[in-house]
Amino acid sequence: MKSEIHEIFENWLEDDGEDFAGVLSASNSDGVIALRTVGLRNRAENLPCAADTRFGIASGTKVFTGLAVCKLIDEGKLAPDAKLWDVLPYDLGRIDKDVTIYQLLTHTSGVGDYVDEDAEDFDALMDALYAKYPPKNWTSMDYYLQMTMPLPPKFKPGERWCYSNSGYVLLGLAIEAISGMSYQQYVQDAIITPCGMTHTGFYHIDDLPPNTALGYMQNEESGDWHLNTDKIPVVGGSDGGIYSNAADIDRLWRTIFDGRILSERMTAEFLKQQVTVENDEDDGTIESYGLGIYHQNDNAKQFYFAMGVDSGVGFFTGYFPGTKTVVSAFSNTGFHGASLLFDDLPDILG
Repeated sequence: MKSEIHEIFENWLEDDGEDFAGVLSASNSDGVIALRTVGLRNRAENLPCAADTRFGIASGTKVFTGLAVCKLIDEGKLAPDAKLWDVLPYDLGRIDKDVTIYQLLTHTSGVGDYVDEDAEDFDALMDALYAKYPPKNWTSMDYYLQMTMPLPPKFKPGERWCYSNSGYVLLGLAIEAISGMSYQQYVQDAIITPCGMTHTGFYHIDDLPPNTALGYMQNEESGDWHLNTDKIPVVGGSDGGIYSNAADIDRLWRTIFDGRILSERMTAEFLKQQVTVENDEDDGTIESYGLGIYHQNDNAKQFYFAMGVDSGVGFFTGYFPGTKTVVSAFSNTGFHGASLLFDDLPDILG
């Protein structure tokens, strides 16, 4: 198995990883079984990526948000069928008054998305958003309301699945309203610290700890690389932006499956296939979503996964319960089709 994973890593780097900088890691109950570190975490100082380097994981943060909400549900402090309007102390503008916590968790709320990844003119829309709301000002969860409340709903609550960053922003605000803490502090106290994740946190982009990868974007015309600091929030929120590393993500998966974050019942709900994302009848693959995490059933070989993509950030991680193996890809040069690594892994690890 070790040699097969190494071969997958090497083949992917040769075929698709031309500009990749980051870490590819696989680990099981015995520890790391495959590892590749590539490129620089800091180009100006010529510092290489290392096995324990911290990387931004963008929307991989939604796993933490889902766990945090489920923990509040577990403790009886929040109900999944609670209406968002009844939970938050805000006038929520055009957000449908029937939207529930469960629908936000499962991306079935239909709320308008301030980062609409379905939009054809996505890049232009994001440039306009950053011009109006500079990411250096995104320091609190309530700041995001002005970007979300005016948007019309995309569909009626519960009608279908559609990935929503705004939905997870609203969950972060719900966590704050129920816990009385900032979203970041609650996740630190309820998830990060109990899991023993010592290299994970909501670091300010202008005050990163040592051995943290800076994010880089490449100019298509000149080929030059520049920092992503004007394209990502100054500090992460509930829809994305936390930093972590390979060992900590391994620890997170194992803590989830060991039932050390949530109760047995709530762990099952968190991981359960709540809504179908894609059903490919031709190859027998079904992709579903739980309460903050994806699930893929590939011809009866299953695994769970999370991913994140942002300017100068690429992240993909999967847990294969059959072999208790974690495989993760971290990049500080954007997303380079790291999910393609997982095309062959179910046959080996599922």
